[in-house]
Amino acid sequence: MLRIAGARVVFAGRAAVDDVDLEVGRGETTAVLGPSGCGKSTLLRAVAGLQRLDGGTVHIDGQDVTSVPAHRRGVGLMFQDDALFPHRDVAGNIAFGLRMAGASDAAAARRVAELLDLVGLAGLERRRVATLSGGERKRVALARALAPAPRVLLLDEPLGALDRPLHDRLLEELRAVFSALGLTVVYVTHDAGEAFAVGHRVAVMRAGRVVQVAQPDTLWSQPADAWVARFLGLANVEEDGSVVRVTRPEAVRLVADPAGGAVVSAVERDGPLVRLRAQLDDGRAIEAAATGVDHPAPGERVRVDIDPAGVVEIPRA
Repeated sequence: MLRIAGARVVFAGRAAVDDVDLEVGRGETTAVLGPSGCGKSTLLRAVAGLQRLDGGTVHIDGQDVTSVPAHRRGVGLMFQDDALFPHRDVAGNIAFGLRMAGASDAAAARRVAELLDLVGLAGLERRRVATLSGGERKRVALARALAPAPRVLLLDEPLGALDRPLHDRLLEELRAVFSALGLTVVYVTHDAGEAFAVGHRVAVMRAGRVVQVAQPDTLWSQPADAWVARFLGLANVEEDGSVVRVTRPEAVRLVADPAGGAVVSAVERDGPLVRLRAQLDDGRAIEAAATGVDHPAPGERVRVDIDPAGVVEIPRA
């Protein structure tokens, strides 16, 4: 279990991490989601012991590790750039942490073989990392992070530089590994879809603060405020006095109708999902989500039907 209490990190008088409280249960994956510069990577580095806290504490399995050096905290790290050692082969990269911890040659070899099998790279022990594909390099980086059997696994945008098909495949593999090993995981990302896919819960950060922590379905259906709603990709956000009205796109249906009150302005397909935008006659814009291939085309006049169950009102911040 990981518990962060009142975490604060200050750079040049500005709080990059500002009084953050967060708990991650044993076997749980929490995705830390936010835009660039919001402090999520700094928070991760503070948990790892790579960044000194200016306030607050970090506890792992009930132990206060705030002042414990990084190499003694029992955390595994995986970064976007992999940070593999080019002069070492696959086995040498994976075994690095084990060697530093004083593992014997035999014990290290057994652990490397076990992890290569887990990540689907059995038999590649002696391959030079420079000859590996992008997906293989990610698997080696994951195996290296797992080698010392960490109490907490920390991942900072680990799949950010990959093409979409490989990204999605590796994301599924990561989820399977987390589940199989019962790991406590903190997964940092700027991608809401990735956070929803991997996290049991999602912690949304803005300007150094955690502004909402919730399960993905709850976060999507009950965003804390207009900023969170828009960051998640919810375009139908109207601020009316003291109330913010959020209409989820899947609750909006655009029906072809020559007498309708809107005109379709854009249609974009993302796999099985189709995103449609329409301009209402009163000047407002609205976004809908649909599946299938039978949908209105750009320029077509439509009627807008909204399912009230997909509309939520929240207090204006």
